[in-house]
Amino acid sequence: MILLDYNAIAIVSVIQNKNDLNEDLFRHLILNNIRQYRNKFKESYGEIVVCGDGRKNWRKDVFPNYKAQRAKSRQKSDVDWGEVFRIIYLVFEELSENFPYKTLLIENCEADDIIANLVEYTQEFGKNEPVMIVSSDKDFVQLQKYDNVSQYSPMKKQLIVEKNPRRQLLELILKGDQSDGVPNVLSPDNSFVDGIRQTPLRQTAIEKLTEDLNALGEAVYRNYCRNKKLIDLSEAPESVKSEILNTFEEQDRWSNRSKVFPFLVEKRCRMLIEDVEDFI
Repeated sequence: MILLDYNAIAIVSVIQNKNDLNEDLFRHLILNNIRQYRNKFKESYGEIVVCGDGRKNWRKDVFPNYKAQRAKSRQKSDVDWGEVFRIIYLVFEELSENFPYKTLLIENCEADDIIANLVEYTQEFGKNEPVMIVSSDKDFVQLQKYDNVSQYSPMKKQLIVEKNPRRQLLELILKGDQSDGVPNVLSPDNSFVDGIRQTPLRQTAIEKLTEDLNALGEAVYRNYCRNKKLIDLSEAPESVKSEILNTFEEQDRWSNRSKVFPFLVEKRCRMLIEDVEDFI
């Protein structure tokens, strides 16, 4: 199983061509990236599953400051992010309707949750079938605790290998994630949104907390629980997990094989028409 972090892959195309918001160009770039990853990994890992980010996120209900800074940054950006996301979700719908791949987009969760739960699915039902996660996101490293999971970074164009994924997850929880607006465990919830300098988390504190999560008091343990809920990919609500697996099991897109060529012709994807076999 090849699990594609769709939004991340699509946004890379935007970053590379932010001065030319052309729908046809972005469609071509996104589809070509998918074609390349499928070619690269299909022989060893099977078919791709396209995993998208829902427009809402259960983490915002748990922690309102989650990714709050990203919205502010995009408002200041010279990129028309409204148009960017319109194209990204349009192409996702086109993939669902015209390509022979399972496509999962659950409105209340991220692709991270979908990928993590499909990895769990392979443990119970898939007889440990090999899984390749195509994403540069460091959060997926924690899934390497399973022997059947590998990760490829499109940004670095190489495999991401972590020898101790459980330790890596613990340290990520303790340190927080500035890109997602999650402070370290010594700092308050509003650190990033209010521009409050975080309390430095030194290695001696990390070691103490590694041995005993209560070592630095109740407030720090409370913040650990906050961060674990947001960062540990096993923490998604059961309702979200059930919807992911039900959606995955119900889909059968094999009949879409006959739609790929007409779709590429209709959308004038001339260069991809020559490689249509790579999609099916």
